[in-house]
Amino acid sequence: MPSRSHRLVAFATSAVLLAGCVSTRASRIGADDGMDACRPQLVALDSTGDFFAEDILKGAAFGAVTGAVLGAAIGGDVRGALIGAAAGAATGAAGGYLYALQQRSADQAALNASLASDLERENAQLDRTQVAFNQLMDCRFNRAQQIRQAYREGRLPKDVAAAQMAELRARTQHDIALARQINERIGTRGAEFDTAIESVAPGVKSRVIAAKSGAPPVAARARTPVVVMLRPEPGAPEVGRVAPRQTVQLRPAAPGYALVEADGQPVGYAETSAFSTAGGRGGGAPVRLAAATPTPVAASSGDVRSLAASNIARREGFADSVRTAESATAGGGFELAT
Repeated sequence: MPSRSHRLVAFATSAVLLAGCVSTRASRIGADDGMDACRPQLVALDSTGDFFAEDILKGAAFGAVTGAVLGAAIGGDVRGALIGAAAGAATGAAGGYLYALQQRSADQAALNASLASDLERENAQLDRTQVAFNQLMDCRFNRAQQIRQAYREGRLPKDVAAAQMAELRARTQHDIALARQINERIGTRGAEFDTAIESVAPGVKSRVIAAKSGAPPVAARARTPVVVMLRPEPGAPEVGRVAPRQTVQLRPAAPGYALVEADGQPVGYAETSAFSTAGGRGGGAPVRLAAATPTPVAASSGDVRSLAASNIARREGFADSVRTAESATAGGGFELAT
């Protein structure tokens, strides 16, 4: 017969696992109503989030089991086990992964190799999630541009165009809510990695964050009407426009592009050459921005430091893309006229 402490551990572990298994695709993205042209991209994004949810549950369950054992030993009852499980789940995300690495590694070299392998897998999944989110947002904002164009050309009455745009905005807001949930899971998983990274490569995260922060934004004025895009690359969807002589703030992005901010909020990306310095009279001087720190796209296989920096940059990049899409949705991205 199982001992009392074993039963308590099993009970606490089951409670943690069951608590995390109630989410379904239908509850996250709704049933297919046959009216969403971007449904395949939405399903693809939701599918990538499963990876991060599973990993988070494993980290929490690991901490809960450890806490339940301690709680049962100290309290000797169900209450003690549950208290221990709650404490273990809270700490499992921050330290459970490193502890597991240490337990399964014979020495530091083995630990580094295990961490590098896990980071490579994590980075590959982050890339898939980023691509899925980009494709979904492209679908939404390109559809908005189609509605806008049809309205301008008189092919859609204003009331019909406005109704379609409102429905599209609502769907996009739901998409972004899903992306925020995935980003939270990535962050929880990232906390586990950060603890392990700091133990083997101290200071990597602080250097990546410092490089990302860079110089303060530069005040600039639009020379002409400027198209603002969802990403700093040719062909990215239009999400708004900056009026001629409107003053905004610019931060370096990809070569030739700047992140446009208004009132401290990201608006989107535009070509740097479309702006001049805000000070002075006349046309103003060309804007000069510090070179953007490139996001590591590839890292040497097995190199913990480069893999760690790449992982942190990818996490930051996904969070930034979600924030930009959210601002564009709240701003002019789904207006009939921009």
